[in-house]
Amino acid sequence: MSERIRLGVNIDHVATIRNARGGLHPDPFRAAEIVSGAGGDGLTIHLREDRRHIRDEDLQRVRDASELPINLEMAATPEMLDIALRFKPETAMFVPEKREERTTEGGLDAARQHNHLAPFIRQLKDNGSKVSLFIEPDMVQLAAAHQLGASITEFHTGRFVELCQAGEGALAGEELERIRACAERAVELGIEPQAGHGLTYDTVTPIAEIPELTELNIGHFIIGEAVFVGLEAAIREMRRLMDEARA
Repeated sequence: MSERIRLGVNIDHVATIRNARGGLHPDPFRAAEIVSGAGGDGLTIHLREDRRHIRDEDLQRVRDASELPINLEMAATPEMLDIALRFKPETAMFVPEKREERTTEGGLDAARQHNHLAPFIRQLKDNGSKVSLFIEPDMVQLAAAHQLGASITEFHTGRFVELCQAGEGALAGEELERIRACAERAVELGIEPQAGHGLTYDTVTPIAEIPELTELNIGHFIIGEAVFVGLEAAIREMRRLMDEARA
């Protein structure tokens, strides 16, 4: 197995709960502080067009709360590009975004959107941010990410999780092999492979066992589990499972 796999924690849904009622509580600033002390290696935040969870004023407050690197998920729009160029996240991750979706529903179609994405990626890289693309574990999309000069690809694990939860073991195994093969190929191409979306205590181990993966980004499950056991305990348990997978 490779070296320790990093855990990036998406704290968006702390802000979702806050926004449901308005006001300041619960505060993403406090969540960022807890992630930093509980074994997390990075913070993910998604500034959506409709500001349904993270808001503009949260960006600097989250940065002030922790020295952990920030992964800013964003749509490829002029508004978000302008914000990212000013904020200068350590990583800017392009994700597909639809206003009506509850959460990100799948990977970015980097192959079809090459000409649209290219100038965004170039400007962010020139500005000092690493650029990541959230894509399906698909060789065509991976090749497009390479052509676009992405530093990182995060492979969408949502289908793997859904198949596991539906008891479709054989199909889940096939999806796992797709993720594994793409991670191996990414390394050959000089791209850092990461993974995430929908991962739980029950599904994280086989993904974390893929030695080429450097980081898993997990949010909704951790924040949901925190309702019952607290955020620090939820992070530490996910961290433990990931470490055991690499032991």
